[in-house]
Amino acid sequence: MNQEFDLLVIGAGSGGVAAARRAASHGAKVAIVECDRVGGTCVIRGCIPKKLMMYASAYAGLFKEAAGYGWRVDGARFDMAAWAECKARELDRLEAVYEGLLTDSGVSLLRGAAVLQGDGVVRVGDRQLRADKILVATGGAPSTDAFDGLATAMSSNDVLALKAVPDSILVIGGGYIAVEFASILAGLGCQVSMAFRDHLPLRGFDEDLRRRFAEALDARGIVLAGGVGMSKLEQPQGAGGAHVLHRADGSLLRAELVLNATGRRANTADLGLVNAGVRVSDKGAILVDVDSRTTAAGIWAVGDVTDRICLTPVAIAEGRAFADAAFAGSAQRMDHRLVASAVFTDPPLASVGLTEQEAVRVGPVDIYEADFRPMKSAFAGIPSRTYMKLVVDGLSHRVLGVHMLGIDAPEIVQSLAVALSCGASKSDFDRTIAVHPTAAEEFVLMRAPTRRHPGPSFVGPT
Repeated sequence: MNQEFDLLVIGAGSGGVAAARRAASHGAKVAIVECDRVGGTCVIRGCIPKKLMMYASAYAGLFKEAAGYGWRVDGARFDMAAWAECKARELDRLEAVYEGLLTDSGVSLLRGAAVLQGDGVVRVGDRQLRADKILVATGGAPSTDAFDGLATAMSSNDVLALKAVPDSILVIGGGYIAVEFASILAGLGCQVSMAFRDHLPLRGFDEDLRRRFAEALDARGIVLAGGVGMSKLEQPQGAGGAHVLHRADGSLLRAELVLNATGRRANTADLGLVNAGVRVSDKGAILVDVDSRTTAAGIWAVGDVTDRICLTPVAIAEGRAFADAAFAGSAQRMDHRLVASAVFTDPPLASVGLTEQEAVRVGPVDIYEADFRPMKSAFAGIPSRTYMKLVVDGLSHRVLGVHMLGIDAPEIVQSLAVALSCGASKSDFDRTIAVHPTAAEEFVLMRAPTRRHPGPSFVGPT
């Protein structure tokens, strides 16, 4: 069977669906190919089910707070099997919603594995498809080759499929996937330890945020085993045995289950990229330019498969920017320079813009901070704290970065990301009237910098 389209999208995740629908709205004849479930990583095995598990875990802390407010919640227990059933029903509902969005947009959904043949031809089973333009949006998957035995560990997909809370789990990795599942499982009553190579979790985030976050995890009883590399993971020997992680310094870590959260790789195997002349990086990610063009004429790529910024909203924005340029002549490009991110842990954290460490390498910087116990927690006798930071240009006074650790951090930073996108200055923050009593008001009440950096040293002519 031969079919022809204006656009053929490979991968029905967030980026692919967004691109397909936008292209169809411009009048293009579009088909999207998917070999798994519609919705991709975010909807089926990532953001959505993970946050649903986070919500379930958060009730443990809420029950503790409730006691401080006079509530008596006795005998509460978590039934993970019941949660898993509810989660499965919700994912089925969301997948149906995504399928409906494609149908309503006039996009043809084709099931099967796509293989690029070159010259605009894609094979899906016994079907031969041809398209003027091809978009690869196949996402990523957990990487399992960091060291021997790692492939025997669970992935985040497996954790989301659990029907019972394990007694103990060792999380290998220090990125956002690692800390999110560590936090979630600790809240559900599991004994959690983390092993990672860096000195602190969440490399890439502001150092003050990282340090305070590590202290918060430690206060929750999560064992942080950082600063040491890993060499081998052994499976349990006999019934009731534990997994054993061998570390580079000769130390051993044991747990009932092990979660591999060492990173993800692009889903590019078996796509026939070589046939089509599409180049990939050493890690297998598709190489693209600022317009998401690959090295092959007529082929573009967006989302995690390009390993630029692996976030769902970024994939959606990249997909829509491609479709607008390819089918509506838009010159608007996706801007990767100012993207907010959040980590859904207890406590949560979020950032947008430059970290203090990045900013001081550019020029003079003023740092504003607030560190306090939020009213809700303080009243209930809960020792959690909130930390906020503004990174401000020491010359223009433009706000370069916003960072927060504490309750509602993702919601607050999302709103402030608009201000940074508009080029807000510190004086814009200062003249904004606070909403009281809120935690967010602290961002507009910081009057004096806690420290000032002169910027890079200037060396004059000799």
